[in-house]
Amino acid sequence: MRRARVPTQWLFTDERLGGHKPDDPLWSAVRRLPRGGGIVFRHYRWPQPERLALLAKLEGLARRRHLILIGSEIANASGGRHLPGHARRRHRPAIGLLTAAVHSQRDLLQAFRSGADLVFLSPVFSTESHPGAAPIGSVRFGLSARGVPGPVMALGGMTGARARRLAPLGAAGFAGIDCWR
Repeated sequence: MRRARVPTQWLFTDERLGGHKPDDPLWSAVRRLPRGGGIVFRHYRWPQPERLALLAKLEGLARRRHLILIGSEIANASGGRHLPGHARRRHRPAIGLLTAAVHSQRDLLQAFRSGADLVFLSPVFSTESHPGAAPIGSVRFGLSARGVPGPVMALGGMTGARARRLAPLGAAGFAGIDCWR
């Protein structure tokens, strides 16, 4: 791993959080993250110029709040790069962490073999952002996270209580969208 310390609490952004207006949920979600937490910037459906403008605003806020900001394969950020589950290639960013979203143990192992510093395994529980996806549940999460070469973060339907229950099963931390609203 490139960094000794990896955040254990992450916010995943998406279009539902907005970002155009000061009172959009994105900004309160970022304020709720603890110092040293992480943000995975997505907003995939926004036009590229708007995405880059929002990413620039988030960079400043992340720096002031001591948060790590990870960008996508299209919008790089100072903290590194995130590859969604559909991304086939795993390119190491010039700086920062390489993170990957994975949906099975096979994907998880492939991501680490390809150089990921950490993975987000999802969906652990039912989630509003992927309503049709079948959750893997606590047991399968624990079996998948066991003995892998890097940190596995739980993603999907997460709450603080669920994160605490998953920690003994191998969760290095958790990520979410709605849990930070």
